[in-house]
Amino acid sequence: MSEQPTATYLTQEAFDRLTAELAELQGPRRQEVIARIEAARAEGDLKENGGYHAAREEQGKLELRIRQLTQLLDTAEVGATPPPDDGVVEPGMVVTVELFGDEETFLLGSREIADGSMQVFSEASPLGAAINGLKVGDTTSYEAPNGKQIEVTIKHAVPYTG
Repeated sequence: MSEQPTATYLTQEAFDRLTAELAELQGPRRQEVIARIEAARAEGDLKENGGYHAAREEQGKLELRIRQLTQLLDTAEVGATPPPDDGVVEPGMVVTVELFGDEETFLLGSREIADGSMQVFSEASPLGAAINGLKVGDTTSYEAPNGKQIEVTIKHAVPYTG
């Protein structure tokens, strides 16, 4: 039984940017990599052909990114109403938490929403899952990948405006 992917809120700007990236990857970039593979293949012995192996590796990364973007865009809620400004943590919110006595601010949701200037945690990450649905002032703990329990307090939560 496969799990249904969850929808990702995207601004129209983010959707347009990702759609353009996908078109570039599926068209000119894919053709460029295929041409490099064919040129390297024409050189002969593939076992010791570094250019061939590098081009094949790049092709693998390119196809992975194409699959990621396709799935994201297929399940995106474009221009959907951002979450309400009610202090409840949910995807699409900029959250400030207290961790280890320090405050940390990040976007809860998909890294594709943000412009790269902000750290992003998925709602499926240990921290994201622990705080999703909590309100400002709530404290909880979650298990870090190293097995330690980490206490976190929600200090602030507002909708991401991009």
